[in-house]
Amino acid sequence: MRRQRRRSTLMAEINVVPYIDVMLVLLIIFMITAPLLTQGVEVELPQTRQAKQLQQAAQPPLIFSVDRAGDYHWQRPGGKSQSMAAHSLLTQAGLLIQQNPQAQVLVQGDQAVSYAQVMRLMVTLQEAGAQRVGLVTETEAAR
Repeated sequence: MRRQRRRSTLMAEINVVPYIDVMLVLLIIFMITAPLLTQGVEVELPQTRQAKQLQQAAQPPLIFSVDRAGDYHWQRPGGKSQSMAAHSLLTQAGLLIQQNPQAQVLVQGDQAVSYAQVMRLMVTLQEAGAQRVGLVTETEAAR
């Protein structure tokens, strides 16, 4: 009995079907997650590395602040601060913004205050009618 030797030939093809399946799954994942990643708060970023002081407007700015205890305040033009209750912040801020629609609206947040509290104040001010809300910071030179 003689055995016949069959020569096996090498297969020179690569099966690309599994790779196509993986790529389609990845494409679907990216198509679903991409719109979810673009949600956020609209922020106007400065164009320079050093922040410059804002030019003084014709009207004094409306400055709202959150202190360490989480209480809200409104700084009067004379420099005096008036406390505002959290439940009436929307109505009081709305009245102030209606009286001065062209005034800049600024937010001061204490370092110890959580980011969420500052964001709540900013959102409330936008609901009250402020078109743009700015953040007040302290520069290194002012310390």
